[in-house]
Amino acid sequence: MKIYTRGGDKGMTGLFFGGRVAKTSAPIEINGAVDEAQAALGWARSLSEPTSRINDLLVSLERDLWVLMAEVATLEENRRKLVDGSTRVTAAMITRLEELIDELSADTEMPDEFVVPGETQLSSALDVARTVIRRAERLAVGHPIEGSFVIAYLNRLSDLAWTMARWVEGPEHRTARIR
Repeated sequence: MKIYTRGGDKGMTGLFFGGRVAKTSAPIEINGAVDEAQAALGWARSLSEPTSRINDLLVSLERDLWVLMAEVATLEENRRKLVDGSTRVTAAMITRLEELIDELSADTEMPDEFVVPGETQLSSALDVARTVIRRAERLAVGHPIEGSFVIAYLNRLSDLAWTMARWVEGPEHRTARIR
């Protein structure tokens, strides 16, 4: 199997469940930013201990972004084919992020002033991921999907990335138990 298909050579790309749109269309721009966010989370993961809880958490977040991208890349007429938690973001996915934010926040002394990123390589990578996630969120706000949790998910994910960055800066991250 060849890695190239030549299918996008004229500036169009395929969507989940069919259909083609311009590579500059809103869903593709959103997914491009989400793809960058996923890569940034992967970079952060590469800086964590392979068997650590933060590593496991980052893997699960990267996988959640596949779900989100599938939903964004689906035409309105095909939304009925989406499956909750597999190809469509759910309220439960957002609740999970909120619970993680609360867990890490309870285990970390949060700063009461603006943070200057760069305390550690891992926290810096998480801060970069947060900014990319925020860009994806801004793009999604410009192209809302009726009845979707995509925007809320991205909002909480950026909050979680910020919280994780603060958490890994402290000694608590070595002993705290996160899901």
